[in-house]
Amino acid sequence: MTVNWLGIRCPEADEGLFPYLPLVKTDRQDTGRRGEAIARQHLLDLGYEIEAVNYRYRRVELDIVAREGDCLVFVEVKTRRGLAYGHPSGAVSAAKEARISRAAKAYMYETGHDWEVRFDIISILLHQDGSHTLEHLRDAFFPGLF
Repeated sequence: MTVNWLGIRCPEADEGLFPYLPLVKTDRQDTGRRGEAIARQHLLDLGYEIEAVNYRYRRVELDIVAREGDCLVFVEVKTRRGLAYGHPSGAVSAAKEARISRAAKAYMYETGHDWEVRFDIISILLHQDGSHTLEHLRDAFFPGLF
């Protein structure tokens, strides 16, 4: 969620309805962007090819779309600064899986992809000393795509 310069939540700005409002990034957005950068590097280190980042379909965002060999991998990245609200991977609900599935289907249609797909979750815990812990769950879920 974007906030304006007064710190007021401004969903209209996210949709581009009021582009003249001065915007600032929230700590939560900074945490998410940092986690996504760590996840991208992790995937690159494993030999994945990144096809898209922050792909948007309607109001849903696919964090990372990557390719591992012939398999198209949709990666949901969850980043937290602590466990007060639970493990990051626990934030991916069945409803979120369904939204990711719809966006993935749109991406596949748009790019003409019609072979193997996989849905992964990368959970990242950022520590106060600047280090992080990363957990990569392959085949974390498989919503009914077809």
